[in-house]
Amino acid sequence: MSKKQGATNKEQGGIKTSRNNENNMIYDLIVIGGGPAGMIGAGRAAENGARVLLLEKNSRLGAKLLVTGKGRCNITNAEADLKKFITNYGPKGKFLFSSFSRFNNHDVINFFENYGVVTKVERGERVFPTSDRSDSVLSALAQYMRKNKVGVKLKAEVREIIVKDKRIEKIVLTSGEELSAEKYLIATGGKSYPGTGSTGTAFEWLKKMGHRIIPPRPALAPIIVKENWVKELAGLSLKNVAINVYQNNKKVDSRFGEALFTHNGLSGPIVLDMSKKIGELLALGPVELRIDFKPALNEKVLDERIQRDWQAGKNKMFKNSLNELLPQKMISVMVRSVGIDPEKQVNAVTKEERQRLLKLLKNFPFMVKQVEGFELAIVTAGGVDLKEVDPKTMRSKIIDNLYLAGEILDIDGPTGGFNLQVCWSTGRAAGENMKA
Repeated sequence: MSKKQGATNKEQGGIKTSRNNENNMIYDLIVIGGGPAGMIGAGRAAENGARVLLLEKNSRLGAKLLVTGKGRCNITNAEADLKKFITNYGPKGKFLFSSFSRFNNHDVINFFENYGVVTKVERGERVFPTSDRSDSVLSALAQYMRKNKVGVKLKAEVREIIVKDKRIEKIVLTSGEELSAEKYLIATGGKSYPGTGSTGTAFEWLKKMGHRIIPPRPALAPIIVKENWVKELAGLSLKNVAINVYQNNKKVDSRFGEALFTHNGLSGPIVLDMSKKIGELLALGPVELRIDFKPALNEKVLDERIQRDWQAGKNKMFKNSLNELLPQKMISVMVRSVGIDPEKQVNAVTKEERQRLLKLLKNFPFMVKQVEGFELAIVTAGGVDLKEVDPKTMRSKIIDNLYLAGEILDIDGPTGGFNLQVCWSTGRAAGENMKA
């Protein structure tokens, strides 16, 4: 830090934070937002010689990072093929080729391991710290910024951004302080998990600057269903199932993998991955989910299996005959739904009744009520129109000295580390050439 700053410094979370007189310092870069994109961008800019100040409105850095992956922090995905990796973002993925080519998923793994975070790869190529602790990831970023002398100001909420002639002149904090820099990076995240500080305020700033904002909406969010009895299944985890999405009796999406019943609906990886699509469909009309509990078996093969099981235990009551087909918690719901007398012996179950059971095992229906809101959404879909951002540098095409990175951009991916990878790559790209 320059002597011009004249600030009294203290240590918070292992990073030097400045309490006053930042307005006497002209920085090369001011970063707004102490999340993953902001921290890695600030660290990279300072590593290249820039004088950097990071502003965070919370009392600590990385509040949302700490709760990602249920507190374990799925830092990236280990998929080796870059083109295949980027297909996970859909048509907008092409925006990421440049930043990912310069700082890809394996670069991320190496970066964190260089700062003491040993990683492991789990199902679905998800990469986690072996500590299973997100605070180890945050500590590594803090060490990176401290090493490169990034200034950090906590409890620093931005009230206003002053723009003149397509350039940001200064930032005014709610405290009344005014801060200036040659360049600015906004990495405030979207609107998901607003309790961590991601309230979407930056979208309003950017609208005033002339940026087009694609309307933010929840993504990777649980689904609420209309069936009230679903609460009986709360906590039940399903593995190796398929969930199909129907509208107007036409299948429009499908996923295979793990799901979880909640007190009012469904969650888990495959449900979260479909939630954005489901939200879009709900705007057009009713949406139905159908669970296939035995996706590896067609109806004919499944029917033959059931008949073999029932032949082996032909005196069993129907309610006791499904243990090999369904989780225990699901059996009573299935028995009630199929309309077969639970006390009936299986050798007395009719073919028509068995066909009803087959249909439900392959297509157990739920009507979608709504997608959960931003409070429970993992990421935000929508954000700054990608056409208005240079994909190589993350520089705004509207404001000359503004850069944008992370979840504030109109791009999002599925579960599995893909969204944090966007933060690392775009944040790093934004920090690359910040020295004035």
